[in-house]
Amino acid sequence: MPQHAAAEIAASNRRRGQAADGVSFWHTLYLGTSRYNMAPGTADPPADALFPMAFLVEQDPGSTASAHFHQSDQFQVVVAGGGTLGLHEVAPLTVHFTAAHTAYGPIRAGAEGVSYFTLRNGFDPGARFMSRSENRAALRSIEGRRHREAVAGPLPPASSAREVLIGPDPDGMAAWRYRLPAGERVLGPDPAAGRGQYWLVCDGSLVRGSETLRRLSCVFVASDEPAFEPVAGPDGLEILALQFPRRPNA
Repeated sequence: MPQHAAAEIAASNRRRGQAADGVSFWHTLYLGTSRYNMAPGTADPPADALFPMAFLVEQDPGSTASAHFHQSDQFQVVVAGGGTLGLHEVAPLTVHFTAAHTAYGPIRAGAEGVSYFTLRNGFDPGARFMSRSENRAALRSIEGRRHREAVAGPLPPASSAREVLIGPDPDGMAAWRYRLPAGERVLGPDPAAGRGQYWLVCDGSLVRGSETLRRLSCVFVASDEPAFEPVAGPDGLEILALQFPRRPNA
């Protein structure tokens, strides 16, 4: 069954954090866990396990998160504020994908700060900053890795019922945006084409049974589950679907 996190419930997890490079931010956990809320001594989940991690980062105005990489694939979605990510201008809505062991950044927040979701399908112990020589050496030592990054946006207001934002690539990596009037539904892409999907409510509301998920709520759908079928609430729905690539040789 798909996992979901309502924005108003996740808000209770909002905590102040500071990265290893000194950047301060607010961190709100939605799904899974992260190094900011793990109890001391807790073992990391296996690196190859399907393990949804979803959280919202509100990076302080004028701050810069240094270039870094992670051990897991991830999507990031800018939902407020603005700035730059590497060479790209970012503002709502910007969708950014980086593959595991792909260095990216820096993330420079503008005068209003920048807020973005980080969405992963596998556990990650934290950023590995390129300013450290041991991290650069570790990255070079990984056999078969290739730099993989994709960006869509900043996106204008949705003007059609379905937009392809990224891909689909041969291994399933893709991103779409849907806009639905009140009460309408749509059948999403087959999750078996990738390795998990996030659905992020950007505007309006999503109805799931007796529950209504409002703006900045999210849903994770595993690759062995049926295609997700979002239903728009009484105020309509704008929603992103973000699909992870299959693992090599899968």
